[in-house]
Amino acid sequence: MKLNKLIVTVFAGAFFFASCSSDDDSSDNEPKGAYDNGLLILNEGGFNAGNASVSFLSEANELENNVFSTVNGGALLGDTGQDIGLHGDYAYIVVNNSHKIEVVNRYTFEKVVTVTAGLDNPRYIAFSGNKGYVTNWGDPTDATDDYVAVLDLSTNTITSNIGVAEGPEVITENNGKLYVAHKGGYGFGNTVSVINASSNTFEIAVTVGDVPNSLAVEDDRLYVMSEGLPSWAGTETGGELTVVNLSNNTVSGNYTFADTAHPANLVIEDDKLYYTVDDGIYSMDVTAAALPTAPLFTTTAQGVYGVYSFEVKDDKVYVGDAMDYNSNGKVYVYSITGSIEQSFTVGVIPAGFYFND
Repeated sequence: MKLNKLIVTVFAGAFFFASCSSDDDSSDNEPKGAYDNGLLILNEGGFNAGNASVSFLSEANELENNVFSTVNGGALLGDTGQDIGLHGDYAYIVVNNSHKIEVVNRYTFEKVVTVTAGLDNPRYIAFSGNKGYVTNWGDPTDATDDYVAVLDLSTNTITSNIGVAEGPEVITENNGKLYVAHKGGYGFGNTVSVINASSNTFEIAVTVGDVPNSLAVEDDRLYVMSEGLPSWAGTETGGELTVVNLSNNTVSGNYTFADTAHPANLVIEDDKLYYTVDDGIYSMDVTAAALPTAPLFTTTAQGVYGVYSFEVKDDKVYVGDAMDYNSNGKVYVYSITGSIEQSFTVGVIPAGFYFND
């Protein structure tokens, strides 16, 4: 029997997750382990606190916190959980301030191996073929040592590095190319790097808005959400949504936000773009001529004034609230129209949602 389990109260109806995901082509819907067919929630934990964790919400609406520790004999996940990549039968948990990746069976969460060699402030991971690609800041005070590490998935070793601009963050793959957003580390970036996965070489940098924070691909187009420069940077700039034509890596469209609007958390679901600005949840068609003038709904009633993590799937909206960044965080589940359907308590700073099916 699993420990630390909380039965979540459902306001109306049953709560189910989709049976297929883009990173798992299996047509077998039989459960492969205790953590199959549900939602993994990565809790970042406090910086230098060593309290990162993973929560799991099953399709039966049962929440289990501290999954990694429970399964692996009380072992701690580490300091600052940054990202989870799902590939094949494995989950690759990037732990930033522990400078490592914990590789576990994604369905049982039993630890397979810890990767440390070749990683220096790892951030996010993506996959192409039998390789993983991990963005690394290196020394945050050195603008010249940032790179993308190439992880051989057959041996779980870093085999090479690809040098990139300062502050590589989120990374996504499409048709053998990797796209890396450069927020700029301790500074401010405004580019997306394009990497050829066949040759592991940098190809081109595409200029986008200030401080790009999220990427999404749809129909041979890359959508890049940039949050803009904050007020304390000296000259505040508003966010931008940039559309890149992936056939030639040129900018084909641009949407500009007001100078004080700083959007984040871009995702695509059913030909619609979703993103957040402060406590607002926004949506627009992928081919819309202009940005929406009003949100779908806000999270004000739940006291979420800055959405920390975000996902949309199957007409459900998932919002992570970091609360005071020290206490256990909250996750809220809404209908696509903004009706609150669930809320539950997870670990410190819920940082990402990953559908494990």
